[in-house]
Amino acid sequence: MTIAINGQTIADARNQAIGQTVTITGVATNGPELGPIRYIQDGTAGLPAYGSNLSSIQRGDSVTATGVLFEFSGLLELSPTTSYSILGQGTLPQPLLIPITSANESLEGQLVQIDNVTFVQSGVFANGSSTVQITDGSNTLDVRINGSTDIDGTAVPTGPVSIVALLGQFNANHQLIPRDLNDISPYVAPAREINIKLGGNNVLNNETYVVGNTPSTVLTVENTGSEDLTISSVSFSGTNSGDFTTDLNPTVIGPLSSQNFSLNYAASTIGSVSANLTIGNDDDDENPYTINLEAVGTDNLATEPTSNPSALNFTNVKPYTLSGEYSGAVNAEQYLVLWKNGSPITESPVDATSYLRGDYIGDAKVAYVGSGTSFTPRGIIANQNYYFKIFAFNGSDDFENYKQDNPTEGQVSSLGSQIGNYYDGISSSSPSLVSDLTDLINPHNYISYFLYKTTVMSQFEVKDTLNGQSYVTCCYSGENKVFNDPFDWSDNDFSREHTYAHSWMPTFPCNNPEQEEYADQHNLYPANLPNANTPRSNLPLEDITGSTVFTYLEGSVGYNDNNQLVYEPRESHKGNAARAIMYMATCYNGINGSNWSIPSNQGPVTLRNWHFNDLPDNYEIARHEFIYNLQGNRNPFIDSVDFACFIDFQQMTYDNDLCENLGLLEIMENNFSVFPIPAKHEIYAQINGLNISSFKLTNTIGKILMEESNLNAPVLKINSTNISKGTYILSVSTEKGSLEKKIIIE
Repeated sequence: MTIAINGQTIADARNQAIGQTVTITGVATNGPELGPIRYIQDGTAGLPAYGSNLSSIQRGDSVTATGVLFEFSGLLELSPTTSYSILGQGTLPQPLLIPITSANESLEGQLVQIDNVTFVQSGVFANGSSTVQITDGSNTLDVRINGSTDIDGTAVPTGPVSIVALLGQFNANHQLIPRDLNDISPYVAPAREINIKLGGNNVLNNETYVVGNTPSTVLTVENTGSEDLTISSVSFSGTNSGDFTTDLNPTVIGPLSSQNFSLNYAASTIGSVSANLTIGNDDDDENPYTINLEAVGTDNLATEPTSNPSALNFTNVKPYTLSGEYSGAVNAEQYLVLWKNGSPITESPVDATSYLRGDYIGDAKVAYVGSGTSFTPRGIIANQNYYFKIFAFNGSDDFENYKQDNPTEGQVSSLGSQIGNYYDGISSSSPSLVSDLTDLINPHNYISYFLYKTTVMSQFEVKDTLNGQSYVTCCYSGENKVFNDPFDWSDNDFSREHTYAHSWMPTFPCNNPEQEEYADQHNLYPANLPNANTPRSNLPLEDITGSTVFTYLEGSVGYNDNNQLVYEPRESHKGNAARAIMYMATCYNGINGSNWSIPSNQGPVTLRNWHFNDLPDNYEIARHEFIYNLQGNRNPFIDSVDFACFIDFQQMTYDNDLCENLGLLEIMENNFSVFPIPAKHEIYAQINGLNISSFKLTNTIGKILMEESNLNAPVLKINSTNISKGTYILSVSTEKGSLEKKIIIE
């Protein structure tokens, strides 16, 4: 069970890992006018909470909320919000006045104000929800008009306006979300309005600017007001204030103008350096204007933390995910988490080097970089042994100093299939198997096709890669598509591929209104749209034995033995695709009187061969368990080899002779492995998907050296220590037949 982290600011909560349960306290900056979402803000940051249970929260309420950190199309939020309490009436925060260029991740979730901008569009805001843009003459920013407010359907203001809004995000774009018509008003120029830039970048009041080791930085003072701005005082304070100077002195900045000065830095020590720059002025609401300065000393490194974190423990361990939590270190600003599958981590980060999530250090991968004390790696699959190592560090921008000695280490194994008693009462020998399975797996939880991006994609398929980027793999072609988060279908030319084609469904078209079969996540996989999804179209999935007419990486269109045009995906997806088709045919057969038999040109022999020759691997098991957690139903053909042997998918009827007729012995042979070869002390044997019921070990003239029966072993282990060197025959029996293989013992 994941433990909620209490006693933290919202800024602390935002630094925790996706999937972590956190508790926050703050003031709700909106009420029901935006639907089931409440933006909550304290003195450090803002964070939306989402849930149908939040309807009683009004704007201005002081609330405590607990929920799971989740990223919905780029917006970090609590979803679901599992519980909340209203503490009373709070004080609404004043909107933070920002330029349009400061609408970014650091302010996401907060109430902001942008002055002196105009709408790009004219006329009337569309009825319902829509997205428009504002501009300051050089830059644009999205404005989301929510159809549940009183804004839609009204006239778009002309001329300069001021907008008070919540700062949200959708896909790659941040957006302003006004709450009502009162949030949009004609712009009235203030008498005096100060803004500071360092190195050409806006630095808001009370923000931090990293000087690093730069000796001189351009300091720009802007006045966007209609009257003179008077700078009355300039001072430095803090531990290393004596290392900083500036030629900015008391002066006057004219209306709608700016002046450039210099911020100078000369290190007098080693390690981390900090100071505060305070500018006194006569701006009505930003006096004084304070900037926190961070730099490094003559060694060009931040100060090394006193210790590394401790008490690493793992929570929420499943076949498809896991989380880690640890106690913070002494005098540490941030943490770097490394992980590796299968062996301990021997690598360490290098000082003065910045790393991003997904980067490699040796063959260990960066799972997390940040100030939080939890992490959730992306890309966990079933039945794996994962190792972790965590380092504390200070500094940024290639001035990092890592605590190299005694990092916190840990190891955890992901779970495998969680079948339990799901199939109790189901028998492959029963003539009612088809209807029994249908009744078991349908009905199930319905999840919208639209939400596939935030479920399977964001929480399972998308993985980390170098430079802080992400990638997703095309199911058919094997293409690894690299992108910058958050994922967007159109930007990456990807789509949600219906393995059991939409046009095959007897309810076709079933996407308007959307039906459960259209959105079933067991049937949907990510695929390259122009080069894999479109060429496949609704072609049957078969092996190409004739000419090939189109190929993209590992996926091809061509002709089969019957001169039919077919699509052949990469080898590692063939079994997955077969099981998705068999699942859909079984799950929905008979529902509302519909027959879900596969099309006549989709060969059932191919599906069974692919099913047995590419049995579920740990990726497919993990994906299956993730979808089971969402939809509440399982794919029987992933859980059991047997079921596919008893269903005629072109008739959707029971048949107990199918696998024998299809050459099951050959299929078994392809999945029969004995290792090591040659053997010394131990011999292992297994047939993927079948248990071994008995074995015999004989020499080449047929003498039995070892035998055992009444087994039920997925993996057979034989002690061969006392057997002489030579060549032998290992025979094994299963419920589907017997096999033998020649082995060598040294």
